[in-house]
Amino acid sequence: MSLSGIFDRLADVPALDKVIEPARAVVDKALQPQALRDLLHGSWLGHPLHPVLAMVPVGTWLSAGILDLAAPTRPAATALIGTGVAATLPTALAGAADWTEQEIGVRRLGAVHAAANTVALGLYVGSLVARAKGRGGLGRLLSYTGLGVAGGSAAIGGHMSYALSSGASHSTAAARALTTDWIDLGPLDDLPDDRPAVRTGEGSGGAPVPLAVVRRGARVDAFVGACTHLGGPLGEGSLEEVRGRTCVVCPWHGSAFDLEAGQPRRGPAADPQVKLEVRYEAGRVFARLPGRHRQP
Repeated sequence: MSLSGIFDRLADVPALDKVIEPARAVVDKALQPQALRDLLHGSWLGHPLHPVLAMVPVGTWLSAGILDLAAPTRPAATALIGTGVAATLPTALAGAADWTEQEIGVRRLGAVHAAANTVALGLYVGSLVARAKGRGGLGRLLSYTGLGVAGGSAAIGGHMSYALSSGASHSTAAARALTTDWIDLGPLDDLPDDRPAVRTGEGSGGAPVPLAVVRRGARVDAFVGACTHLGGPLGEGSLEEVRGRTCVVCPWHGSAFDLEAGQPRRGPAADPQVKLEVRYEAGRVFARLPGRHRQP
């Protein structure tokens, strides 16, 4: 069985839920207020924060493993290990914030990912203690073992991201299925004012692709209808003022995207919503994908 197959089997184990759901409730309660969650999600950055922070412990521990190969550079390796240990707290907090609002399979794998990272952290802390006591051989053994565990955990994290689309932009994925031609959204007067409406565009394979369209007076803003977070039906959401901007809000998890550019103003979404170009002609509204999604 492939490595992906093993991870998929883990994601299908319901017995993990007995541990996961109580832990999820604790994390949800601890990570308050919403401003803290948005900070950890990376909504302010327009990019998930967890993978950015994860580079620090992964990079420092891998570098320490290289430096530990030669005696003169082992003090530097110890300093790098300490840096990685210090970076695990903010990295874990960002990961936990994302984890609580993912699909069940991702939450199951995420729990295994977190457990493996905890083991790796314990091994690296033990390595620091052993080095401080002059037991360099034991310290190196513990750190290399920790590197192996962290590497396995990173593989789980990669599967969550690439195979299960945790943190991926579902809006961008849906945009790839949409035709690159101008889409007729109908007469301007037929669009409801001050609330999202669902319209559809032709998919490249012929299947309709949902769009979320918001009319405010004579202005129309159009977006790919799948919320970037988990693909929720954005056109069935609502309008809300969030951080001083008028936003369309996903009905599933409350992610808010400003109407000006589709930037996330409230998580759990961290990626921008794909916004369509709009033009008006003879009282009708037309929209199409922005240039970055169109074939040259």
